[in-house]
Amino acid sequence: MQMAKGLLRVVLISMAIVGGILIGGTVVAVKGVDRLGDKLQDKLH
Repeated sequence: MQMAKGLLRVVLISMAIVGGILIGGTVVAVKGVDRLGDKLQDKLH
């Protein structure tokens, strides 16, 4: 039982780390796309 709790803790921590990385990457990608959209809009107007 103790081993199962330790394994569960490791899995949950790993999921939290991976989720944070994915969310961070998504935010960076969205900001990049937003900047490209602003540049394109400036060219069109």
